[in-house]
Amino acid sequence: MAIQFKARIYVTLRPSVLDPAGVAVQSGLHQLGYDSVEGVRIGKYIELQLSAENQTAAEAQLDQMCDRLLANPVIENYCFELDEVPALAVDR
Repeated sequence: MAIQFKARIYVTLRPSVLDPAGVAVQSGLHQLGYDSVEGVRIGKYIELQLSAENQTAAEAQLDQMCDRLLANPVIENYCFELDEVPALAVDR
């Protein structure tokens, strides 16, 4: 029987990749008076639900999804959090 999981995926540029959006946001924050802000990096947050036989299978699916579509492994890193979604109790 398949188990439902909720995944939260974080995709960020590799440290060696220039982040012009992060530079622009940092500049904007400085212009607003937040001079203590440094090293702004912009990324993506993705949330999804999936079914799998177990947590290991769900993690393998997520790795494939990230490598093939959700992240560009040449310039981006990703990590994810995975939680089992409890089955709803049915009143009878």
